[in-house]
Amino acid sequence: MAALLPEILFECHGQAPAPSKDFYQLMVSRSEIILRWWKISLRSEFREARPGELKESYEDFVDDSTLQVQVGIVFGQKILSYVINLCRGQYDFLERLSEPLILYILTFLDLEDITQLSQVSHRFQKICNSDKLWEHIVERSCDSVTPEMRSLAQDIGWKQFFYTNKLQLQLQLRRWRKKQEKSSDIFEMTS
Repeated sequence: MAALLPEILFECHGQAPAPSKDFYQLMVSRSEIILRWWKISLRSEFREARPGELKESYEDFVDDSTLQVQVGIVFGQKILSYVINLCRGQYDFLERLSEPLILYILTFLDLEDITQLSQVSHRFQKICNSDKLWEHIVERSCDSVTPEMRSLAQDIGWKQFFYTNKLQLQLQLRRWRKKQEKSSDIFEMTS
């Protein structure tokens, strides 16, 4: 399963806490941790300072408490814990799946499960509220989707379309038809 992972598992950037202005980059590849830093200072003794880079294997990083403290200070304890878990082989495979594959999996879930999954992360919130997912849910729950219904759903959003009750939907479809007729009448008058 680990062979399905990309070469770079995690990457983030950050600035050291004040008063320092130093910039850091942390990358976790399949085999090592890479920490890069750029010294940002107006002081004359740091003007010639070159960017630095430190590469460590997973095992060395887990044993290097000094580097862990530095990563924790710059990036925070959550990032440090996440990186340590990656070093120990505790991957979050669900987060790493492609969006089309996640959408396909979501089509098998109940609406309550989709609602709960949308609260897991920003990425899942975006996917669970996407028009692609809700278009599939609407098509699965309706006998047929007419071109008018499809146009209305694209105008108001597929999720909103799904949660609109039938009476409101009929009213909106009538309004949509009238709007289409008016715009075609205007087009004919100008031609």
